Amino acid sequence: GTGMNQVQLASVAEAEHEVPAPPYELPPPGGPSAGEVYQNVQVLNNVSADEFNYLMAAITQWVAPEQGCNYCHNPANMASDEVYTKVVARKMIQMTQNVNANWESHVAGTGVTCWTCHRGNNIPKDYWTLPDDSQHRGMKNNRHGQNNPVPETAYSSLPTNAVARYFLNDETVQKIRVGSTSAYPSAANKISTKETENTYALMMHMSASLGVNCTFCHNTQNFAAWNISPAQRATAWHGTRMVANMNQEYITPLTSAFPANRLGSQGDPFKVNCTTCHQGVNKPMGGAQMAKDYPALKAPPAAAGPAAAAPAAAAPAQATEPAAAGETT
Repeated sequence: GTGMNQVQLASVAEAEHEVPAPPYELPPPGGPSAGEVYQNVQVLNNVSADEFNYLMAAITQWVAPEQGCNYCHNPANMASDEVYTKVVARKMIQMTQNVNANWESHVAGTGVTCWTCHRGNNIPKDYWTLPDDSQHRGMKNNRHGQNNPVPETAYSSLPTNAVARYFLNDETVQKIRVGSTSAYPSAANKISTKETENTYALMMHMSASLGVNCTFCHNTQNFAAWNISPAQRATAWHGTRMVANMNQEYITPLTSAFPANRLGSQGDPFKVNCTTCHQGVNKPMGGAQMAKDYPALKAPPAAAGPAAAAPAAAAPAQATEPAAAGETT
């Protein structure tokens, strides 16, 4: 640990990541827009019809390779919104545009596409929903949210609801930091040891999601100090805010659109965490540059969609003092 060494399994470092090629060559710009050619195109209406068709072909491959277009469309009326997955897909395209346009602090120039999360599945393999607290009531067999090894906490005995605790919205993500500035409790310092377990559980989640250890983001000389932290810590800081923003602004508002079988036990939709994209590697798909082939997904979110939330204030990556409580991970 004190050597700041990173140990990586050869099977992970040398793994070949499946990255589908574009459906065909990207059409040249120009020509009538999708909004002029097709009805009820609300998000990609300013994209050329040729590029629109190109992107639709790719999305079919990324999300519904077996069902094809009918997964989101009524083949008798392609403009209809009667199939709920079309409503969801429209919002997810806006979310992807928002990530690429407004969260470069995390995704850099690599960007994301629908494939980054879905990998050919209707539903991304890794997601989370709000925990069922009923199992923790009463004294008998009450594990108090712990001692139930789950993937979200790297199968540790730490609290199992850390992802739900911090990745729900812009407010909850601000509570990750638990570093104390003194050894004794005070009016300004009420953080308990129990509280640190939730943050540590989230750190375990992030470590397992990226396939790295603590020193990938932290310096063992001083875990809290930003001025000696690796650059990846700032990237991760922005990533936590990005994930919370995705859940809050794009996924949770879709709750009423989903049928019961696409909701968790508490009636909430399937949400994203670090594993949804990373799936065990520090750069999704080994850093494959997919988004560059789909300029429509790198455009700012359509005006008709929700106002894209600006990323949180820049992480104090070069700060000379530890950041204030509530501002870092």
